[in-house]
Amino acid sequence: MSNDTSPIASGSGTLAVYLQRRFVYDQNVLVNRPTDVAVSQIASAIGEPARARILLCLMDGHARTSTELAVVARVSPSTTSVHLNRLRGEHLITVHTQGKHHLYRLAGPDVASALEGLSVLVGGFRDRPVRTPTRLRAARTCYDHLAGTLGVSLHDRFVALHWISAARTNSGSAYDLTAQGTKAFEALGIDLEETRKLRRRFASACLDWSERRPHIGGALGAAVLRVALKRKWVVRDLDSRALFVTRIGRSELLNRFGLQL
Repeated sequence: MSNDTSPIASGSGTLAVYLQRRFVYDQNVLVNRPTDVAVSQIASAIGEPARARILLCLMDGHARTSTELAVVARVSPSTTSVHLNRLRGEHLITVHTQGKHHLYRLAGPDVASALEGLSVLVGGFRDRPVRTPTRLRAARTCYDHLAGTLGVSLHDRFVALHWISAARTNSGSAYDLTAQGTKAFEALGIDLEETRKLRRRFASACLDWSERRPHIGGALGAAVLRVALKRKWVVRDLDSRALFVTRIGRSELLNRFGLQL
Protein backbone atom coordinates (compact mmCIF):
# COMPACT_ATOMS: atom_id res chain seq x y z
CA MET A 1 0.00 0.00 0.00
CA SER A 2 1.47 3.40 -0.97
CA ASN A 3 0.97 6.88 0.49
CA ASP A 4 0.10 10.15 -1.26
CA THR A 5 1.73 13.38 -0.06
CA SER A 6 -0.42 16.50 -0.29
CA PRO A 7 0.70 19.95 0.92
CA ILE A 8 -1.75 21.82 3.12
CA ALA A 9 -1.20 25.49 3.94
CA SER A 10 -1.18 26.54 7.58
CA GLY A 11 -0.48 29.74 9.46
CA SER A 12 3.17 28.79 10.00
CA GLY A 13 3.91 27.37 6.58
CA THR A 14 3.10 24.23 4.68
CA LEU A 15 2.52 20.83 6.25
CA ALA A 16 3.03 17.60 4.37
CA VAL A 17 0.04 15.39 5.09
CA TYR A 18 0.19 11.74 4.15
CA LEU A 19 -3.11 10.41 2.89
CA GLN A 20 -3.30 6.65 3.03
CA ARG A 21 -4.86 4.98 0.02
CA ARG A 22 -7.57 2.53 0.90
CA PHE A 23 -8.30 -0.66 -0.96
CA VAL A 24 -11.68 -0.99 -2.63
CA TYR A 25 -13.15 -4.44 -2.73
CA ASP A 26 -16.43 -6.09 -3.58
CA GLN A 27 -18.81 -7.79 -1.20
CA ASN A 28 -17.47 -11.28 -1.71
CA VAL A 29 -13.70 -10.80 -1.39
CA LEU A 30 -11.79 -10.08 1.80
CA VAL A 31 -8.74 -8.16 0.60
CA ASN A 32 -5.29 -8.07 2.18
CA ARG A 33 -6.22 -10.18 5.22
CA PRO A 34 -4.41 -13.43 6.03
CA THR A 35 -6.75 -16.40 5.89
CA ASP A 36 -6.40 -17.18 9.59
CA VAL A 37 -7.30 -13.62 10.55
CA ALA A 38 -10.25 -13.49 8.12
CA VAL A 39 -11.62 -16.81 9.39
CA SER A 40 -11.32 -15.78 13.04
CA GLN A 41 -13.06 -12.46 12.42
CA ILE A 42 -15.92 -14.10 10.51
CA ALA A 43 -16.26 -16.72 13.25
CA SER A 44 -16.35 -13.95 15.85
CA ALA A 45 -19.10 -12.16 13.91
CA ILE A 46 -21.22 -15.32 13.77
CA GLY A 47 -20.38 -16.28 17.34
CA GLU A 48 -22.56 -13.71 19.11
CA PRO A 49 -26.02 -15.19 19.87
CA ALA A 50 -28.03 -12.22 18.59
CA ARG A 51 -26.08 -12.15 15.33
CA ALA A 52 -26.41 -15.91 14.98
CA ARG A 53 -30.19 -15.59 15.36
CA ILE A 54 -30.25 -12.94 12.63
CA LEU A 55 -28.24 -15.11 10.23
CA LEU A 56 -30.32 -18.22 10.87
CA CYS A 57 -33.51 -16.23 10.34
CA LEU A 58 -32.21 -15.10 6.93
CA MET A 59 -31.49 -18.70 5.94
CA ASP A 60 -34.87 -18.86 4.22
CA GLY A 61 -33.59 -16.52 1.52
CA HIS A 62 -36.02 -13.72 2.36
CA ALA A 63 -35.02 -10.10 2.98
CA ARG A 64 -36.08 -8.46 6.23
CA THR A 65 -36.00 -5.00 7.79
CA SER A 66 -33.92 -4.13 10.83
CA THR A 67 -37.14 -3.81 12.83
CA GLU A 68 -38.12 -7.39 12.00
CA LEU A 69 -34.60 -8.62 12.74
CA ALA A 70 -34.57 -6.82 16.10
CA VAL A 71 -37.51 -9.02 17.16
CA VAL A 72 -35.67 -12.12 15.97
CA ALA A 73 -32.40 -11.10 17.64
CA ARG A 74 -34.22 -10.25 20.91
CA VAL A 75 -32.32 -6.98 21.32
CA SER A 76 -33.16 -3.30 20.93
CA PRO A 77 -33.32 -1.67 17.47
CA SER A 78 -30.17 0.36 18.19
CA THR A 79 -28.24 -2.76 19.21
CA THR A 80 -29.57 -4.57 16.15
CA SER A 81 -28.17 -1.79 13.97
CA VAL A 82 -24.72 -2.38 15.48
CA HIS A 83 -25.00 -6.13 14.87
CA LEU A 84 -26.10 -5.61 11.26
CA ASN A 85 -23.16 -3.32 10.60
CA ARG A 86 -20.80 -5.97 11.98
CA LEU A 87 -22.32 -8.65 9.76
CA ARG A 88 -22.13 -6.37 6.73
CA GLY A 89 -18.51 -5.60 7.55
CA GLU A 90 -17.69 -9.31 7.31
CA HIS A 91 -19.73 -9.62 4.07
CA LEU A 92 -22.16 -12.10 5.64
CA ILE A 93 -25.22 -10.02 4.74
CA THR A 94 -26.12 -7.38 2.17
CA VAL A 95 -28.55 -4.48 2.36
CA HIS A 96 -30.89 -3.17 -0.32
CA THR A 97 -32.84 0.07 -0.15
CA GLN A 98 -36.51 -0.03 -1.12
CA GLY A 99 -38.13 3.34 -0.60
CA LYS A 100 -37.65 4.24 3.05
CA HIS A 101 -36.81 0.68 4.03
CA HIS A 102 -33.46 -1.06 4.26
CA LEU A 103 -33.82 -4.78 3.56
CA TYR A 104 -31.21 -7.24 4.75
CA ARG A 105 -30.49 -10.69 3.36
CA LEU A 106 -27.68 -13.26 3.38
CA ALA A 107 -24.80 -12.36 1.12
CA GLY A 108 -25.23 -15.55 -0.90
CA PRO A 109 -25.38 -19.35 -0.99
CA ASP A 110 -21.81 -19.73 0.29
CA VAL A 111 -22.81 -18.05 3.54
CA ALA A 112 -25.87 -20.29 3.77
CA SER A 113 -23.72 -23.40 3.22
CA ALA A 114 -21.36 -22.34 6.00
CA LEU A 115 -24.27 -21.83 8.40
CA GLU A 116 -25.77 -25.19 7.43
CA GLY A 117 -22.41 -26.81 8.13
CA LEU A 118 -22.20 -25.19 11.55
CA SER A 119 -25.69 -26.49 12.30
CA VAL A 120 -24.49 -30.01 11.48
CA LEU A 121 -21.65 -29.59 13.98
CA VAL A 122 -24.10 -28.52 16.67
CA GLY A 123 -25.72 -31.94 16.56
CA GLY A 124 -22.49 -33.81 15.97
CA PHE A 125 -21.01 -32.75 19.29
CA ARG A 126 -24.00 -33.83 21.34
CA ASP A 127 -24.78 -37.15 22.93
CA ARG A 128 -28.37 -36.96 21.73
CA PRO A 129 -29.98 -35.90 18.44
CA VAL A 130 -30.83 -32.25 17.80
CA ARG A 131 -34.40 -31.47 18.81
CA THR A 132 -35.62 -30.26 15.45
CA PRO A 133 -39.24 -29.08 15.15
CA THR A 134 -41.18 -31.66 13.13
CA ARG A 135 -42.29 -29.19 10.46
CA LEU A 136 -38.70 -28.04 9.87
CA ARG A 137 -37.36 -31.57 9.73
CA ALA A 138 -40.00 -32.68 7.22
CA ALA A 139 -39.36 -29.97 4.64
CA ARG A 140 -37.70 -26.56 4.73
CA THR A 141 -35.58 -24.20 2.68
CA CYS A 142 -31.82 -24.08 2.99
CA TYR A 143 -31.43 -20.54 1.63
CA ASP A 144 -32.71 -21.20 -1.93
CA HIS A 145 -33.00 -24.99 -2.16
CA LEU A 146 -34.93 -27.84 -0.58
CA ALA A 147 -33.79 -29.38 2.69
CA GLY A 148 -35.08 -31.66 5.41
CA THR A 149 -36.51 -35.10 4.79
CA LEU A 150 -38.01 -33.97 1.49
CA GLY A 151 -34.73 -32.51 0.19
CA VAL A 152 -32.70 -35.55 1.22
CA SER A 153 -35.28 -37.94 -0.25
CA LEU A 154 -35.24 -36.11 -3.58
CA HIS A 155 -31.45 -36.24 -3.63
CA ASP A 156 -31.57 -40.01 -3.08
CA ARG A 157 -34.18 -40.46 -5.82
CA PHE A 158 -32.12 -38.40 -8.31
CA VAL A 159 -29.17 -40.70 -7.61
CA ALA A 160 -31.27 -43.89 -7.81
CA LEU A 161 -32.86 -42.77 -11.09
CA HIS A 162 -29.36 -42.05 -12.48
CA TRP A 163 -30.22 -38.40 -13.13
CA ILE A 164 -27.11 -37.10 -11.36
CA SER A 165 -23.60 -38.43 -10.94
CA ALA A 166 -20.39 -37.27 -9.30
CA ALA A 167 -18.73 -34.57 -11.38
CA ARG A 168 -15.14 -34.96 -12.56
CA THR A 169 -13.71 -32.26 -10.32
CA ASN A 170 -11.37 -32.06 -7.38
CA SER A 171 -14.39 -31.74 -5.11
CA GLY A 172 -16.22 -34.90 -4.12
CA SER A 173 -19.40 -32.94 -3.43
CA ALA A 174 -20.09 -31.69 -6.99
CA TYR A 175 -22.64 -33.29 -9.30
CA ASP A 176 -23.33 -33.24 -13.01
CA LEU A 177 -26.28 -34.51 -15.02
CA THR A 178 -26.47 -37.75 -16.95
CA ALA A 179 -28.22 -37.89 -20.32
CA GLN A 180 -31.32 -39.18 -18.52
CA GLY A 181 -31.11 -36.39 -16.00
CA THR A 182 -30.79 -33.73 -18.66
CA LYS A 183 -34.04 -34.87 -20.28
CA ALA A 184 -35.81 -35.25 -16.93
CA PHE A 185 -34.93 -31.81 -15.57
CA GLU A 186 -35.72 -30.13 -18.89
CA ALA A 187 -39.12 -31.88 -18.76
CA LEU A 188 -39.67 -30.15 -15.41
CA GLY A 189 -39.30 -26.82 -17.18
CA ILE A 190 -35.77 -26.05 -15.97
CA ASP A 191 -33.62 -24.12 -18.44
CA LEU A 192 -30.36 -25.98 -17.90
CA GLU A 193 -28.34 -23.79 -20.24
CA GLU A 194 -29.23 -20.66 -18.26
CA THR A 195 -28.79 -22.49 -14.97
CA ARG A 196 -25.22 -23.44 -15.90
CA LYS A 197 -24.40 -19.81 -16.73
CA LEU A 198 -25.04 -18.65 -13.17
CA ARG A 199 -21.95 -17.64 -11.20
CA ARG A 200 -22.19 -20.45 -8.69
CA ARG A 201 -21.82 -24.21 -8.49
CA PHE A 202 -24.19 -26.01 -10.82
CA ALA A 203 -25.08 -28.82 -8.41
CA SER A 204 -23.55 -30.00 -5.16
CA ALA A 205 -24.18 -32.13 -2.11
CA CYS A 206 -25.15 -29.97 0.86
CA LEU A 207 -25.04 -31.86 4.16
CA ASP A 208 -28.44 -31.59 5.81
CA TRP A 209 -28.20 -30.61 9.48
CA SER A 210 -31.30 -32.48 10.63
CA GLU A 211 -30.94 -35.62 8.48
CA ARG A 212 -27.12 -35.84 8.50
CA ARG A 213 -27.25 -36.80 4.81
CA PRO A 214 -26.94 -34.66 1.68
CA HIS A 215 -29.58 -32.74 -0.19
CA ILE A 216 -29.09 -31.00 -3.55
CA GLY A 217 -27.61 -27.51 -3.40
CA GLY A 218 -26.26 -25.17 -6.01
CA ALA A 219 -28.03 -23.64 -9.00
CA LEU A 220 -29.83 -26.90 -9.81
CA GLY A 221 -31.18 -27.23 -6.27
CA ALA A 222 -32.48 -23.65 -6.45
CA ALA A 223 -34.15 -24.37 -9.79
CA VAL A 224 -35.91 -27.43 -8.37
CA LEU A 225 -37.26 -25.38 -5.45
CA ARG A 226 -38.56 -22.70 -7.84
CA VAL A 227 -40.42 -25.37 -9.82
CA ALA A 228 -41.89 -26.86 -6.64
CA LEU A 229 -43.12 -23.45 -5.46
CA LYS A 230 -44.42 -22.35 -8.85
CA ARG A 231 -46.40 -25.56 -9.34
CA LYS A 232 -47.68 -25.47 -5.76
CA TRP A 233 -46.08 -28.75 -4.80
CA VAL A 234 -44.94 -27.00 -1.64
CA VAL A 235 -46.00 -23.77 0.06
CA ARG A 236 -43.98 -21.63 2.44
CA ASP A 237 -44.74 -21.19 6.10
CA LEU A 238 -45.34 -17.53 6.92
CA ASP A 239 -42.92 -17.23 9.84
CA SER A 240 -40.23 -19.90 9.39
CA ARG A 241 -38.21 -21.84 6.86
CA ALA A 242 -40.73 -24.67 6.91
CA LEU A 243 -42.39 -25.88 3.72
CA PHE A 244 -45.66 -27.79 3.53
CA VAL A 245 -46.15 -30.42 0.86
CA THR A 246 -49.59 -30.01 -0.74
CA ARG A 247 -51.93 -32.75 -1.90
CA ILE A 248 -50.93 -31.98 -5.48
CA GLY A 249 -47.31 -32.09 -4.43
CA ARG A 250 -47.62 -35.54 -2.90
CA SER A 251 -49.20 -36.83 -6.09
CA GLU A 252 -46.56 -35.23 -8.33
CA LEU A 253 -43.67 -36.45 -6.18
CA LEU A 254 -45.01 -40.00 -6.41
CA ASN A 255 -45.76 -39.91 -10.14
CA ARG A 256 -42.62 -38.09 -11.29
CA PHE A 257 -39.98 -39.38 -8.88
CA GLY A 258 -41.50 -42.46 -7.27
CA LEU A 259 -41.24 -40.67 -3.94
CA GLN A 260 -43.94 -41.46 -1.38
CA LEU A 261 -43.93 -39.26 1.71
